[in-house]
Amino acid sequence: MKRFIFLFFLSFATMLRTTAQQGGEHHENSLPPNWSDGTYFSQTLPVDDEWWRNFNDPVLDSLISVAGGSNYSVLAAMENIKKARAAWRVAQSNLMPQFDLGVGWQRAKTSGNIASTLYNEAWEGEFSTAVSMQWQADVFGSIYMRSKAQKKLFMATEEEYNAVMVSLIANVATTYFSLRQSLAQMQVLRWNTESQKEIMDIVVSRYDSGLASKLDVAQARSVYYSTKAQIPAMQATIDSYRYSMAVLLGTNPEELNGWLPEEYALPTYSTPIGVGIPAELLRRRPDIRAAERQVEANAALLGASKRDWFPQLFINGSIGFQSGEMKTLFRSRSLTWEIAPTIKWNIFGGGDRVNATREARAALDASILDFNGKMLTALQEVESAMSQYENSITQIAALREAVNQNRETLTLSLELYKQGLTQFQNVLDAQRTLLTYQNYLVQALGGSLIYLVHIYEALGGGW
Repeated sequence: MKRFIFLFFLSFATMLRTTAQQGGEHHENSLPPNWSDGTYFSQTLPVDDEWWRNFNDPVLDSLISVAGGSNYSVLAAMENIKKARAAWRVAQSNLMPQFDLGVGWQRAKTSGNIASTLYNEAWEGEFSTAVSMQWQADVFGSIYMRSKAQKKLFMATEEEYNAVMVSLIANVATTYFSLRQSLAQMQVLRWNTESQKEIMDIVVSRYDSGLASKLDVAQARSVYYSTKAQIPAMQATIDSYRYSMAVLLGTNPEELNGWLPEEYALPTYSTPIGVGIPAELLRRRPDIRAAERQVEANAALLGASKRDWFPQLFINGSIGFQSGEMKTLFRSRSLTWEIAPTIKWNIFGGGDRVNATREARAALDASILDFNGKMLTALQEVESAMSQYENSITQIAALREAVNQNRETLTLSLELYKQGLTQFQNVLDAQRTLLTYQNYLVQALGGSLIYLVHIYEALGGGW
């Protein structure tokens, strides 16, 4: 009995030491050589990243807070983390011995009509209890490497959750600013319809006084009604953004009635953005970090497939008691035990292990290519978002001046028309141009905010 216990714990300690050493060696050799210095992979995602608070918009803060706790994609990502953690724990358990407890009773009667016991019926019975153990000693580290792969996949799901949060916050902010932009455009349309109606009334009065032609009246009415006709379409756009926001918040659109803002002023934000060196992307973008974890997982699986070529050591054993009577079951004479170490080495498998190694190597190569592709995409997205934001700031300044000049043009042309010093066509042109550039300005203001959101999304977490 003592010898059995000693052999068991000696084998277990040897397994732990061997797998730990081999796991460390494989980790250094499984990744590309230029990644071994840890330059790109020792960074962590920024903590307390609440970039949207720079806009000083309490409604946006509330929307993002609600979405983070109720959006279905976020909740699903959280469940995926739980699933991956459980899979990792299952893989870890394969490193440990498995113990089973068995308790049984058997009763049997031997026939009296067979030669050996002719005319003598025999009754037999026994009680038994035993603890059995099955353990695959991971001498070459195959099980350990598969456990390590599951751990990396679990870490990848955590990064995927971060990626979902990045995307969700960006979508909430984009939808919110698009809604605010549409509301501002609605204000522009309503202001212009009121202004155009006043001008139309002036033209009608002049026509009734014989100072204007019927053509002037028709043109004034045409501009007024064409502007008014744009209001229902803009309202449909506003409703569409409200419905989109409801989906992001995981709620019904009716529950947002009276909660989303009705004011039209867009927040102004024109602070210069410093992105830093491109390598900082790897700190902020969870999709890149998830791709890195996937590379490490595939590297571990490749190492496990190589170790499957080596022999496997199995140790089976049991210890218990067995007796024909219950009262003598736990006496020393009833003790039974056995230990059965076995070595298994597959010498022919139809090429399954060769192809398994090839498959693992191809999966590793594919994940490396995917990682490189995500890096290029990240760089392109940041450069594009930065360019769009910088140019939008320049455009806003020019459009503000254009709106001011067109407003003055409308005022002057209307005054000259009232005095009979210019044609009504000049007033019409000024009306149309003012409406156009006011819309352009609102779109540029909303676009600059959305480009800021794109910078956040491209960096994977603020600036």
